[in-house]
Amino acid sequence: MKHESLTINRRGLFATVAGATLATASTKGRASSETIKGHIKQSIVSWCFSSMGDKWDIQKQCQVANELGCVSIELTQPANWPILKQHGLTCAIAPNGMPGAPYVKGFNNLKYQEEVITRTSKMIDACAAAHIPAVIAFTGFKWRDAEDSKSGAMTDEEAFDNCVVGLKKIAGYAENKNVTVCLEHLNTRDDSHPMKGHPGYQGDNVDAVANMLRRVGSDRVKLLFDIYHVQIMNGDIIRRIEECKDVIGHVHTAGCPGRGELDESQEINYPPIMKKLLAIGYEGYVGQEFIPTRDAFVGLREAVTLCDV
Repeated sequence: MKHESLTINRRGLFATVAGATLATASTKGRASSETIKGHIKQSIVSWCFSSMGDKWDIQKQCQVANELGCVSIELTQPANWPILKQHGLTCAIAPNGMPGAPYVKGFNNLKYQEEVITRTSKMIDACAAAHIPAVIAFTGFKWRDAEDSKSGAMTDEEAFDNCVVGLKKIAGYAENKNVTVCLEHLNTRDDSHPMKGHPGYQGDNVDAVANMLRRVGSDRVKLLFDIYHVQIMNGDIIRRIEECKDVIGHVHTAGCPGRGELDESQEINYPPIMKKLLAIGYEGYVGQEFIPTRDAFVGLREAVTLCDV
């Protein structure tokens, strides 16, 4: 199979993006239908821009979202949701309420599962009250003591059985509240930075995670399909979107390798991926979750324009 469809004319593509983003930059307020198509509902992932790059506060994030035509600031705390509402924005997906790194202790480990269910349920309540559509979830690390790699590892079979049990416990609650629990697949290959990869994470095979979620059997328990992580661990993005279309509940982006901007320094060709999401009838959000390495606004503007198919 030829690879031209993924690589051809990238210079021309980014030149087009650059021209389009100049027009967007001059537009005040939410981008109009003349500057953004809006078929993809785009969201800014808060942590990338609040703790990295220019370190925008929530007001600045809202200002940028409106200027670029994004409709959400996601993975921000409930205390910020009224601010989003004031700016005409939503929070596409909420954090899970776990202390510390939220992906370490998850549904895979019976030692932590009760706490995970309790905290996730409380966040579901908050989401339902504020009309927030989803809350994030994680398998957790594979170590029996999640923070000690010397404590021994659970097999995937044991861990995913535990996940199914735990997710089934919370599925009915999520269904009653009309909130979707989206469990994220993460890569374990990149050990260069704590937010670029997660060595030890149990759910690092997107196919296995998708199959595990199917076993739960709930329309309110879905997959967070992170394109960056899937590219690193599995690849074949467009085919996997087709194969996972029944379980995809949320989507994240970033440049690969490095989790930087969606520019010529990375290998993923985003426009056909966005078109594939539309082709499968995906109506959820796409969260821009890259770590800024240069001017954050310019990088985000380029990413939003690139994904606006």
